[in-house]
Amino acid sequence: MNRLLFFTQEAFRAMRRNAAPSVAAIVTTIVTVILLGVLIPVFQTTQAKSNEVRNKLELRVAIYDDATKADIAKVREQLGALPHVDSVGFVTKAQALEELKATLKGKEDPTKELNSNPLPANFVVQPDDAANLDAIRSEIMPPGPNGKPKAINPVIQDIFDRQNERQTIEQVTGALKIVLTVITPLHLLATLMLIGNTIRLSIYTRRREVEVMRLVGATRWFIRWPFMIEGIVVGFVGGGIAILILWLGKITIIDPLSGTLGPLLKAQESIPFLTLIAILFAASIAVSAIGSGITLRRFLKI
Repeated sequence: MNRLLFFTQEAFRAMRRNAAPSVAAIVTTIVTVILLGVLIPVFQTTQAKSNEVRNKLELRVAIYDDATKADIAKVREQLGALPHVDSVGFVTKAQALEELKATLKGKEDPTKELNSNPLPANFVVQPDDAANLDAIRSEIMPPGPNGKPKAINPVIQDIFDRQNERQTIEQVTGALKIVLTVITPLHLLATLMLIGNTIRLSIYTRRREVEVMRLVGATRWFIRWPFMIEGIVVGFVGGGIAILILWLGKITIIDPLSGTLGPLLKAQESIPFLTLIAILFAASIAVSAIGSGITLRRFLKI
């Protein structure tokens, strides 16, 4: 206990004597923790929204008007048995017309001029993954003897979907996943290097002190402990200030917008705010302490 108190006193004494590097390390910790605290929810929300959009992609399988109930049941069974099909729903002619009217809401409605309903009844085929839509289409309309696509059931009239929109969504969400996958680890690596370099600068200004202690016979851990405690203090102070700023941002910016951006902010619920700040706080202390210990090794090799 006495030794721990001695190491702690030495750490605070060193921080007072070397205020500039210590302040730089604290400011670096504050900036990097704030960046992570903002970017992690943004990445999470963006990923969740892109997945939500992809999950809405579907195929529509239109059937002829003269299809019987037995035919409809048979087609539903065939579609449900196909690989990569997650679910199959049925939309009647009347429901299809209502869907069209809902889509045209606020625009000129051409259905008012119709004397009959020209829309076919259709099945809504949901894939297990949007990337498998083309494979499902090929299963529903495989090549026939003449090489042309032929439906797996004669009551199937056609397959339709928003193909251009689907391709655009797949391209955007695919590119987004790649960008997030690359940016996230690069930012984490940059954060670790930035904090490590700042700590290295602090230790470098006191390298003569370390060398003298080593020459007079101090053990490596005797030298290392004050620096590691200093790193813990830097992480604690920097992480605490950063979390305070994040908390103020949440209650002054995010919470007032929760009513307007409610559906968007729900995507962040898998990592609650308290859990996020606890992880960031612990990480800031751990990285600062470990960075101090690792960086000090080169000055102990004398």
